[in-house]
Amino acid sequence: MTDYTAWQRLCTLIDDDPEIWPSVQQALEGDSRDEDEEQGEDQSGDDRDESGVEEDDGADEAWGALIDALDDCGALAYLHAEDTGMELADALAGVPRIVRLGLDTDEVGDVDGDVPTAAAAADALLAPVGLALVFLEEDSDAHPLVVVPRESVTEIVDTAAALGFVARQLP
Repeated sequence: MTDYTAWQRLCTLIDDDPEIWPSVQQALEGDSRDEDEEQGEDQSGDDRDESGVEEDDGADEAWGALIDALDDCGALAYLHAEDTGMELADALAGVPRIVRLGLDTDEVGDVDGDVPTAAAAADALLAPVGLALVFLEEDSDAHPLVVVPRESVTEIVDTAAALGFVARQLP
């Protein structure tokens, strides 16, 4: 599977919103067009910036575009390290998959502790309906979380890893 195909598959596995893949695709394609227009090739044929450092393949921009697109369509529960179960419950209550099922996230809000502790309660709420909570690593203080079909978790984790990023099931 090519990286392009892997990115498209990852988008499809995480959420069914039709705007996610075009956003990621644009980030992938936009980066290569910008490099072609703004960068010359060195004598070895590698793309380099003015300092001579090789440019990346747009993967970081695509990962950021994926997280932004998930946030834009409401599929992302975006938390910070200091957040609690209440913030997780509030964020999950607006996620389309939760809304469609009519799940009550109040019990997650009653959990004392940090995001991982509350995520364990959320996962227990999601498991009976075939869903799971997946963390998409962004930075040390951020906790971007998505609700995905439980049967897709392994493929999401593996595909993200193949692309150079971390996705893992919480807890």
